[in-house]
This record gives sequence, structure tokens and C-alpha cells, in this order.
Amino acid sequence: MTEKNNFESQLKELQEIVGQLENGQLSLEESLSQFQTGVKLSRELKQELTKAENTVAKLIESDGSEKELDPTDASAPKE
Repeated sequence: MTEKNNFESQLKELQEIVGQLENGQLSLEESLSQFQTGVKLSRELKQELTKAENTVAKLIESDGSEKELDPTDASAPKE
């Protein structure tokens, strides 16, 4: 699975969890479990977004000019 698909599927799963929690039809135990899963997904998604922001920051210099990424840079985007 590609990073984009993984991010998108995790985001969709988080949205579904939020919907279930908002619906209020889950038991307390199910709600706690879903909330725990949602927090984990949220942290993972935030980490991916932070990586993307760092990549963009590396690509754009403070003066707005573009910068080439070093292909050996481990934080470079993967295709």
C-alpha cells in the first residue's frame, strides 16, 4: 500500500470512528476502545502531516525559491 493510500485509509477510518462516537450508540467499553484507536490514528496522521510539512519546507527556501532535494535524504518523498 502506498503512503498516500495508507494516509487516506487511516483518515477515513478516523472519520468513521468519530461518527460512531458522535452517534452515541456504542457501549462504554466500545466507546473507550474506539476512542483509543482514534487517538492512535490521529497521532499517526499528525506524524505523516509533519513529515509532509518538513518536505515542503526543504523544497521551498525562505525567499520562495525552489530547492532540489538530495535523493539520498531519508525524508524525501517516496513515490
